[in-house]
Amino acid sequence: MKKYYNFFIVIICLIFTFFFIILRESIFDTIAFSLNMWIKTLVPSLFPFFIISDILINYNIIFYIPKKLTTFFKKIFKVNDASIIIFFLSILSGFPSNARNTKMLYDKKMISKEEASHILMFSSFSNPLFILGTLSIFFLNNKKLGIMILLAHYFSNFIIGIVLKPKYEFKNMSNINIKNTNLNFGLIFTKAIKNAIDSLLLILGVLTCFLITSTIILKIIPLNDNFRVLLKSGLEITMGLQELSLLKISDLAKVMLSASILSFGGLSIMMQVIAQISDTDISIKPYIIGRIYQMIISFILGYFFYYLFS
Repeated sequence: MKKYYNFFIVIICLIFTFFFIILRESIFDTIAFSLNMWIKTLVPSLFPFFIISDILINYNIIFYIPKKLTTFFKKIFKVNDASIIIFFLSILSGFPSNARNTKMLYDKKMISKEEASHILMFSSFSNPLFILGTLSIFFLNNKKLGIMILLAHYFSNFIIGIVLKPKYEFKNMSNINIKNTNLNFGLIFTKAIKNAIDSLLLILGVLTCFLITSTIILKIIPLNDNFRVLLKSGLEITMGLQELSLLKISDLAKVMLSASILSFGGLSIMMQVIAQISDTDISIKPYIIGRIYQMIISFILGYFFYYLFS
């Protein structure tokens, strides 16, 4: 079986090489578009949050969050303090920082393997700057629709965390109770920058590969507008949402579909999450299950929030 798998990978690479040559102009344009989107959209929205997340985790931010707030979320989600850190930071920075922060805390032995897999299920948030900026202003040209999409996307994660909470509560591990006092900020800061750059380069590589794949498929197989949206959304959400915004459909449909696309994340985001935890034994299965549930729930919530705020 391994032999056939390796053979399949080799054939796929050769096919892609062939299309790189015959479609070189389109491929070059796609790579340029990918770099432009990475520089103008992803780096500004992710880079500062990656650095801040690293610093806050090293300084055990949980000690500085109001106890009543952490206790409330711990009870409704049945998780420990470290998972609450991941949850809050993921809301601010967006995916794939949830996987990145989960790996950091797992390596520090602040969460168990089981809890690491569980928190990935309901901490998959899109960056709020992307939703309220790029999506609502540049794609949809409507700030109000962006707020509806953000609420549907965020509340769907809350619902998953509550409904799919474990039967038993994850207890705090020993390292979460250690309050760091004698830390070298300069060392932590420079290491955070290096980690952020590594993560962003990984994101760029995965993003570019999926954009190239989409370009090749669309050059080979002519698809109508609806199927183009489906293909692009399944591979990479930014180009999928951009394509969706151009369709002549109602604002309600755009809100519901945009929320659903964001929640699924596309194969590009999934691959970025897998890459972040690839050198651990954290299971990716709960994360994938969570995306399917969130896609359905956010679609329904999009309908609710549209009529609530219309």
